[in-house]
Amino acid sequence: MDLMGDGRTTSESRFAEYVERLSSALGHADRKAPLKAYCTGLILPGERKSIEPMAARVEPARVGAAHQSLHHFVAKAEWSDEEVLTVVRAEVLPAIERQGPIRAWIVDDTGFPKKGTHSVGVARQYCGQLGKQDNCQVAVSLSVANDHASLPIAYRLYLPEAWALDADRRARAGVPEDVRFRTKPEIALDEIRVVLSAGVPTGVVLADAGYGIDTAFRSGLTAMGLTYIVGIQSSISLWPPGTGPLPPKAWSGRGRPPSLIRRPPEHKPLSARQLAQSLPASAWHIVTWREGTNAPLSSRFAALRIRPAHRDYWRSAPRPEEWFLVEWPQGENEPTKYWLSTLPEMTTLADLVDQAKLRWRIERDYQELKQEIGLGHYEGRGWRGFHHHATLAIAAYGFLVSERSLIPPSAPRFTAFLKAPRLPKGYRPRGAPAPARTPRRQLNRHRPN
Repeated sequence: MDLMGDGRTTSESRFAEYVERLSSALGHADRKAPLKAYCTGLILPGERKSIEPMAARVEPARVGAAHQSLHHFVAKAEWSDEEVLTVVRAEVLPAIERQGPIRAWIVDDTGFPKKGTHSVGVARQYCGQLGKQDNCQVAVSLSVANDHASLPIAYRLYLPEAWALDADRRARAGVPEDVRFRTKPEIALDEIRVVLSAGVPTGVVLADAGYGIDTAFRSGLTAMGLTYIVGIQSSISLWPPGTGPLPPKAWSGRGRPPSLIRRPPEHKPLSARQLAQSLPASAWHIVTWREGTNAPLSSRFAALRIRPAHRDYWRSAPRPEEWFLVEWPQGENEPTKYWLSTLPEMTTLADLVDQAKLRWRIERDYQELKQEIGLGHYEGRGWRGFHHHATLAIAAYGFLVSERSLIPPSAPRFTAFLKAPRLPKGYRPRGAPAPARTPRRQLNRHRPN
C-alpha cells in the first residue's frame, strides 16, 4: 500500500473491486451503478447522508436524475439485504481476523429519533441516542468483534406491537406479511441462529441488561451452544454460593410424586444488589482492562459462582451455576453494573472483566455509523428502504474497516479513502438560495454626488 501519497488511488481501486463483488448479490447488472454511487455518497464527507445531498455530492452535474436513480434503488428495488450482508461478511471478516480471532458477538439496539408518526416502526419508546423515552425507530443488531475492529453483520427493525397489529399502517409502510411482533431479545436470537447456521466464527455473546434480564434469551444462547456475558438488573434474584432451592417434597406414596423444587418462606434467594453488598472487602479487586484516551481504564470488581433463581420454583432441578460479576467503583455508594456469564469455571476475574468490557466496540461502531456514514439519515417511511439504507451503510462501513486494517500502526491514519468529484463551475444545489448579485450603488438624498 502506498503510504507516501494520500492513498486514494489504491483505495479507489479496491473500492471498485469491493462494489463489484457486492453487486453479485443484487440480481440485476443495472443496479451496480446506483450501488457504487450510494456507497460512495455514504463514505464521502458531508453533514447529511440522505438521498438528495448524496446525489449532489456524487453526481453534481445531474442531481435530479441521480436522485431518482438512488431513490428507486434504495426504496423500491427488490434485492435481498441478507444476501448483500453475506457478501459484506465474506469480504470484511478476513480483514478483521488478520488482526486476531473473533472474540465476541455483540447484541445491541439503537434508536433514531423521529418527529412524525408515519415512518415504519415509529413509536414512543426508549431511545438510547436521547437517553429517554421519545418518538423513535429502534433496530436490533448483531456485531462481531475482536480487540482491533468490529462489524455489524445482522440488522433488523423492531416493530412495536401496535404497528404489528395495524393492517393499514403495515400496508402503507410495506411491512412483509411474514413479519410479526417479536421482542428485541427474540429478534436477537433469530439473528444469531441465522449467522450461526452460516458458519460465522463464534465468540462470547455480549449484551446489556435489556437482553440479559430475559431468561429465555439466556437459555436460548445456551441451547445453541454459545457462552455469554450479559448485563442484568440489580433486582434479579440469585442463589448465593453453596445455596439453592430445596429438593422436591418426599413422596407420600399417594398420587403423583412431587417434581418441583421448593422455596419455603424462610428459604429465599437474594437480589443481585443484596448479594453484592453482602460480600466482604476481601472479595473486591482492582482490575485494569484497557488503555483509555487519557489513562488506563480500571475499577473495582468481584466475581462469584451462583445459580440464577428466576421462577425456578417451576423447575424440577436448580439452574446450573454460572458467574456473577459486579462492578463497584471506589467512591460509589453501591455497585453500578452487574453481569451473568457462562464462561468456564476456571476463568479468571481479569478475563471476565476484559470480556465484559469488550462491548464498548459497539458504541464505536454506532458512533461512526451515525456520525460518519449516516445510518440514521434515511428519510423514507417504508420497511424496504429502511433496511436497504442500513445494509448499504454497513457495507460502506465494512469497506472502511477493511481499509483501516491495511494501515500499519506506525503509519499516519488518513481517512480520505475516496475523492469527491469536482463540482462544475457555477454549480448550486437544488433549493439553495441564488448567489447575491453585485449590489447597486445606493443614492443618498443628502449627498447626491
